[in-house]
Amino acid sequence: MTDGEAGPIRGLDEGEAHLWWVRPDEVDPARLDQGRDLLTTAELERVGRFRRAADQRSCLVTRILVRTTLSRYVNVPPERWRFRTNAYGRPEIESPVSSLRFNLSHTEGLVVCLVSRNREVGVDVEATSRAHRGLEVAERYFSPREAAALRATRPSAQPDRFLQFWTLKESYIKARGLGLAIPLAAFTFDLPAEESAAIRLQIEPTLGDDPGRWQFTLGRLGAGHLVATAVDGRGGPPVVIVRRPATELGQPGGATTL
Repeated sequence: MTDGEAGPIRGLDEGEAHLWWVRPDEVDPARLDQGRDLLTTAELERVGRFRRAADQRSCLVTRILVRTTLSRYVNVPPERWRFRTNAYGRPEIESPVSSLRFNLSHTEGLVVCLVSRNREVGVDVEATSRAHRGLEVAERYFSPREAAALRATRPSAQPDRFLQFWTLKESYIKARGLGLAIPLAAFTFDLPAEESAAIRLQIEPTLGDDPGRWQFTLGRLGAGHLVATAVDGRGGPPVVIVRRPATELGQPGGATTL
């Protein structure tokens, strides 16, 4: 991944995907109040259904981020975007008609939006401080080879290794738009020993997919978050993932934490 500067972006090369990110706690309350005016009644009701103030804030920031991000690339006011969800819950652009594709993820302390043009994409972000029963989950839901790889990892490194598998698997099923209709054990990631090496995917024939079409990245956003991306590379040259802080949503200096 490479870093970039925030600002108006009227072009998005098909050889790139842009990963926009913001920390909800850094968003000025006045900006949140302004952002509410961009949302539909249904979106505001969704925000209000969360009981915890932190969850409401995260949901609100997510909705504002996707609208303002899409409007960086085309001359459409943020409030004009309309969205639908497919049968498995993935949000998509309904109108206006656009070649843009996007995917969202949020966790404690971070919201991300991955955008491409004419390419399916998926993204997942997780807080590394999140408590989990990694090996137990892997034994039950991951592929046998992934579970074996996790067992072979020294105990102190298992939590981080588990999250690497988890975020990659989430990014793939989100890019496919099928959610957990894809069994987590039906595809396997081989994590390379060197970070610069390609991440390999193997897929059971029953899924009807070509693993060679997908490109993956795995990295950190600051010290406390792990992020994985999946992009339909169509078997071509590597798609460049450019990370862009949404500084206009954050308070001064928020972009320097990456």
